[in-house]
Amino acid sequence: MLRCGEEVVSEESEEESNGVNLMEFSDEILLHILSYVPCTDLVLNVRRTCRKLATLCLDKSLTHTVLLQKDYKVNKDKVKQLMRDIGKEIHQLNMAGCYWLPSSTIDHVTRCKNLVKLNLSGCHVTSLRLSKMLSTLQHLRSLAIDVNPGFDASQLSSECKATLSRVSELKQTLYTPSYGVVPCCTSLEKLLLYFEILDRSREGFMLSGQLMVGESNVPHYQNLRIFYARLAPGYVNQEVVRLYLAVLSDRTPENLHAFLISAPGSFAETGATKNLLDSMARNVRLDALQLPKTWINGSGLLQHLKFNNPFYFSFSRCTLSGGHLIQRVINGGKDLKSLTSLNLSGCVHCLAPESLFRKAEDDIDSSILESLVVSCCNLRHLNLSAAHHHSSESIGNHLCQLLSRLKHLLSLALPVCSITDVGASVEKPPSTPNLVPQTFGRKVRIGIQTYPRNLGDQANQKIESSVFWALMGSLQFLETLEIIGSSFSSAMPRNEPAIRNSLPPCVRAQSVGDSEVAAISQLTYLQSLTLAQLPNILTGSGLVNIGLQCQHLRTLSLANLGMMGKVVYMSALMDMLKHCKCLRDLRLEQPYFCAGAQFFQALSHCSSLQRLCIVSRSGTLQSDAVMSFMASCLEVIMCHMFMGESLTVCKNLQQSIVRR
Repeated sequence: MLRCGEEVVSEESEEESNGVNLMEFSDEILLHILSYVPCTDLVLNVRRTCRKLATLCLDKSLTHTVLLQKDYKVNKDKVKQLMRDIGKEIHQLNMAGCYWLPSSTIDHVTRCKNLVKLNLSGCHVTSLRLSKMLSTLQHLRSLAIDVNPGFDASQLSSECKATLSRVSELKQTLYTPSYGVVPCCTSLEKLLLYFEILDRSREGFMLSGQLMVGESNVPHYQNLRIFYARLAPGYVNQEVVRLYLAVLSDRTPENLHAFLISAPGSFAETGATKNLLDSMARNVRLDALQLPKTWINGSGLLQHLKFNNPFYFSFSRCTLSGGHLIQRVINGGKDLKSLTSLNLSGCVHCLAPESLFRKAEDDIDSSILESLVVSCCNLRHLNLSAAHHHSSESIGNHLCQLLSRLKHLLSLALPVCSITDVGASVEKPPSTPNLVPQTFGRKVRIGIQTYPRNLGDQANQKIESSVFWALMGSLQFLETLEIIGSSFSSAMPRNEPAIRNSLPPCVRAQSVGDSEVAAISQLTYLQSLTLAQLPNILTGSGLVNIGLQCQHLRTLSLANLGMMGKVVYMSALMDMLKHCKCLRDLRLEQPYFCAGAQFFQALSHCSSLQRLCIVSRSGTLQSDAVMSFMASCLEVIMCHMFMGESLTVCKNLQQSIVRR
């Protein structure tokens, strides 16, 4: 026995002596490994371990780009030291959303003399501080900033304006009516505008969207290639964006190839915007187009616009019929292999020949979808949600069967009623107690249908024969999937009116349940999943399969699954969460949701979780369970729970979390 023990010890020591030392790897391999380490850790910690790492951590491939976005452990002192050590080597600096850093931290950016790209979105920067910083950044070509109340362009120095005159890419988020720094950017090629202006000030005064037209600098848009504007709800946002567009309508840039405006709700067309669109139809050839629905509905605009090699189309909420889609967009089957993204969300008539007299329950015209799939065979992003797309009984022409030809899809959004088999809609719903025959024998217990918890049993039930199961099996590289009821309306929407749609799901959607959810587990590379208004969820067993198979899942959003009066899938959800090691964002919207100790204990297994949002009318929570969860998941930086608890309970819980 002693000799055997001596042999084992000698073998272990020999393995240790022959073990691979990390420092023996080539510099190329070590640089690749170090590229996954945050730059602050590389410069402030790792490079102090040994001489070799001290040299590698300062390699240009690692210091060229510095990302501080979402690096929540970075403070002002670390940023100051980082800029001292490698400031001259930084060419791209991203500080977007670093709201926890004091505004004085921006002063240290002046050490980055060779900076080419700078992102300060979400950071509070005054006019004077911006002027001082930009005066030293002579090589800057890309800039992203916020324009807050109190911004005064007259405070910008001549050196700052000289820097801005060389900027070719500008992203500007407006929280107040202003042109910001746009008048100073005389060489703009790419302009991204985000309008987040409130109609009223904090004091309750109405804001005006009027600006000095003379500040707009009409000639400075002539190099513009990309124009993008995203509007939050509000009248002032529409007024301000019209002033920006008025400049473009006077003289449309000849090199413009991407024109995108995202506006929620109704955005009326004016004479200036109509002149702009007419000018675009005459003078430019577009590659990307997105317009408010009211600008397209009832007009022949699409018939006159010219496209070069389009890669992005968005016709969200438009009354675009299938005939117009084929004739005007893809020109009767024209080769559109360049198109990679198509948004037809809310286009209820886009798969029907004509928009007149079409009812929600009518079948789609499969030939229109087939023409679309054949012409746009390289689509990577497709959105068909917020509509009723019912397939006919024709064999081989189901929507899921046609979409399975799009082998390059990375993201897909579908209405619930579109994924059902044709025969499923005519099947009778499960028996109710009123249909049970009355006898004098033993009482029959009426329960819910049971579903297996593993894929093997489901194979025995042959649910793989469904068209949706086949679609999920064919989309091997899909990363984002949304299955949303056509009448679903969130209780807390971001860019849409908070109006509850009382219409029930259509008949075909009533059959979508656990087996369809289980089919999603075939998506090995799935990263983001949204399921909303699936009425036939009985146990939620399909969620467990997703947790087991989709190990790359990072974002999960579940809303209004099963019966509204009870959370029937709670047990399956807790089993699922135990396997979601990479989950970062979780959003749950379900009435009567009980966020108790068992739920938060299961959620604690999601060690990578960063954001949690629960929206539950008449829901409950346990404060002690929340505190235990926050103590175990240290990466959580956002916890929003809109429940039925009292204001006192919420305030006490918030104070307890902040103290921790």
